[in-house]
Amino acid sequence: MKITGLQVLYGVLAVVGVCVTWYFNLQPMEMSYIEGLYDNPAASSFTNDLIVVVTAFLVFSFIETRRLKMSYGLWAVIFVLTFVIAAAMTVPLFMLLRERRLIAMAE
Repeated sequence: MKITGLQVLYGVLAVVGVCVTWYFNLQPMEMSYIEGLYDNPAASSFTNDLIVVVTAFLVFSFIETRRLKMSYGLWAVIFVLTFVIAAAMTVPLFMLLRERRLIAMAE
């Protein structure tokens, strides 16, 4: 299977997504993680924005998994990793896997 520039971009973004989120996740926190999400209006706005985007992504990825006949186990792993690792990693990872599936179907 040919590796495209788009696949490389998605792969790089997935790695960057892990690094930039977990750098801060591993820092000591003075308050609980959940309290920090709603610590001020800017954080609250960003948190709520992320909740909507992640919900839309999970719906989209589930529908695409079914439409492209991808593994439901794969979708379950993406679902769990979204909350355990970071959506910044799982969104580009899913897009990479989706792109590979589309190329495989076209061949």
